Amino acid sequence: MKKLFTIFSVMLIALGLVACSSSGSSGSKGGDKKKSDIEVVSDIEATVRVSLAGWQLEDGIDPITGIDNVGFDTFIKEEFNPRFPNIKLEVYQVPWENAQAKQTAMLQSGDVDLIYTGGAFASQWMQQGLLRSIDDLLSNDSGFSGDMYLKGIWENSYSTVAFDGNTRFGLPAILGKRVTIYDKKIFEDWGVEPLSENPTPEEILDKAKQMTGKNPVTGEDNYGLWWSGNALNASTFVALTHAFGAEGATGSLDDLKNIEWKLNTPEMVKVLEWLKAAAEYPPVDFVNAQGAENFGIETNNIAIALDHSGGATMGEYRANKDKELLDRFVPVLNLGPKGEGWVAMDPFVMAKDAKNVEASWEVMKFLTGYETQKWNYENFQATPTLAEADFVPSEDKFVQKAMEVAAVSPSVMMDEANPFFSSEIAPAINGFISQAANDQAPDIQKFLDDLQKRAEDWSARQ
Repeated sequence: MKKLFTIFSVMLIALGLVACSSSGSSGSKGGDKKKSDIEVVSDIEATVRVSLAGWQLEDGIDPITGIDNVGFDTFIKEEFNPRFPNIKLEVYQVPWENAQAKQTAMLQSGDVDLIYTGGAFASQWMQQGLLRSIDDLLSNDSGFSGDMYLKGIWENSYSTVAFDGNTRFGLPAILGKRVTIYDKKIFEDWGVEPLSENPTPEEILDKAKQMTGKNPVTGEDNYGLWWSGNALNASTFVALTHAFGAEGATGSLDDLKNIEWKLNTPEMVKVLEWLKAAAEYPPVDFVNAQGAENFGIETNNIAIALDHSGGATMGEYRANKDKELLDRFVPVLNLGPKGEGWVAMDPFVMAKDAKNVEASWEVMKFLTGYETQKWNYENFQATPTLAEADFVPSEDKFVQKAMEVAAVSPSVMMDEANPFFSSEIAPAINGFISQAANDQAPDIQKFLDDLQKRAEDWSARQ
């Protein structure tokens, strides 16, 4: 999913890879070992071609924190090569801007074995027959267990499990960070009680309303709320469907013709009523995913941010170890009854025509295992997909909270893997949000009735 790594790439500029194997130390937590102490996992001899969307290959310096970043090439030399001395990696870096087109072409021409990519891209390739199921590899590898990953994403993420719900085609590599964050200082200035650990949409709306206007302490304009009003994945909308019990659709993405659409139900009406009311409280630029550039830093003027990463706050902390901002900005769970929301996850997948499946499987496990995820978190703040990521310090409460959300969030039909959701529902919802922000929201029931009919007509054509 492109949106996830767009956020990740921004963090690289403004400020988002663990090892596992069927045997040996590749699955151990030994990232600090000297090269000479690393045990050989496999002496298999092969070349594996790997395409990476957005990863930084060379060493560098974070422009904000001034901290040295260890690039992928150095990491492979220090951690992968000692474990797999006879596997050569041919690495192709692909910009996110054209990752889907370039990686699709590589799969079609047979020029790649493994791909790191967006979850939505991966699910489409599986449907198109371009990827290999890894079920047989999992069955034959007694030393590997999916229990190492967060249960919520391992069991049902469309980024790694086919629409039939049974066939697995990928391993989870990087998680998106989307949590609710509030500014404790602004709450105190207005005399408003802090958010609950699992705030309801009603609580969010009530407190956002109270803190929109002139700050009684500073005299500056405050905005009670912010979210991305044009998100490609409509993540806030998805979180609200959890909160209000609005299914949107039932059935299977493996059988598009027989999806039962439920887009005009009373529960979905409540979702849009909330969006209409909430559109009064953000900066006007929220409809273009802007207006929150100062959220997470000293000059912030927004009380609550939905589906936020906390990247700016953690960047400041890493740069100067000052905990003032870290204490000021507090993450809580998403809007669902258990804290659910929309969870972005990008995987590694294997090409259907991979040249050396055994070697590719070893590489795939390593690049989604402990050592790689530790390296990618420590250098680029990528959120782990691991059930036990002990390298995440207690100070990084944003990553920890995002992992809590991922652990309880199921995959649903309102997901970017659903082609009608991506092409029609998300743009329609974003259009509704824009109209609401300009006091021109359409009649909600009519809007949803029209969307329902479009969905039914679309399924009928499949």
